[in-house]
Amino acid sequence: MINLIQSLERRSLPPAVQAQPIGGVRFDWTMVVLSGALVGGAHLDAWAHEHGRVDTSFFTPWHGVLYSALLLVGAFLIIAFLRNVARGYDWRRALPVGYGLSLVGVLVFGAGGIGDMIWHVLFGVENDLEALLSPTHLLLALGWVLIASGPLRAAWQRADDAPSELAAFPTVFALTFILSTFTFFTVYANPFTHVLSAGTQPEEGEFVKALGVTAFLIQPALLMGVVLLALRRWMLPFGSLTLLLTLNTALLSVMHDLYIFIPVAALVGLLADGLIRVLRPSMERLAALRVFAFAVPAMLYTFYFVTVLLTAGIAWSTHLWTGAIALAGVVGLLLSYLAAPPRYPTTQFAAPRW
Repeated sequence: MINLIQSLERRSLPPAVQAQPIGGVRFDWTMVVLSGALVGGAHLDAWAHEHGRVDTSFFTPWHGVLYSALLLVGAFLIIAFLRNVARGYDWRRALPVGYGLSLVGVLVFGAGGIGDMIWHVLFGVENDLEALLSPTHLLLALGWVLIASGPLRAAWQRADDAPSELAAFPTVFALTFILSTFTFFTVYANPFTHVLSAGTQPEEGEFVKALGVTAFLIQPALLMGVVLLALRRWMLPFGSLTLLLTLNTALLSVMHDLYIFIPVAALVGLLADGLIRVLRPSMERLAALRVFAFAVPAMLYTFYFVTVLLTAGIAWSTHLWTGAIALAGVVGLLLSYLAAPPRYPTTQFAAPRW
């Protein structure tokens, strides 16, 4: 009630008195839709590259979809910016809290697109791993994250610690889009796109096995880094991790036509949401947070290997694939100590005498 009264009081102030315009659920959801179009355009372009639908030209239909989405995001933010400047807000604070960096992200993404066009002319079109490490593409990734993370920044700075589900899910989508950016650019080390443990794979050397195990270190770190960041601030509503895991896995699956792991992600997402309900992990419940941080990646890759076993068979030894599951859980557990370090002692102890 107090927050509502304070919000109404702020809205009654003239624009010149208010420090910054107040964003809301409608603004957040609009950014989710537009950011989703941008994310979808990036994955569509990646699908076209994977399926040989592109040539050496920068001007392709797939780039057209991607940069059209960018123009829509940019137009929405610029219109909001100009409208609020006309209403009397200082231009440095004319966008709602959290969205100034999203407009910067549009500029960064646009600069990356122009740079990418020049890069193609100078050095040719990148393929496979080259495309993920191209400097201009990494600049696009930076712009992508800045744009899509707007609802997360906005929600983080609001006073409401327990928003309604309608107000909370734009944040969940923003977290998903951030994770999708990281998994997009680390797709070369992702077990959901390169099933190196499958029995259909030829006998591989130790180096390829090591590369496969590395994926079970990188991807859990990305996943739990995003999830634990959110848990520092909120108790996520039921369905959050189902959405995050399922949508992220679906986007990866489309690129490589590997759809079998989407149900796995959905099932583990439901189990993870159930764990949040039961354990209620938070900064105040550290033991529950540690268990949750270990259990989610361990469950995800346990069901992953069960799926591989039932469909293609597992070429890896039992030592290798069970160890990969354990390592994934340990990565999540260790990240929980970074997100929520152990509490300091409240009393001073005398220094030991040696």
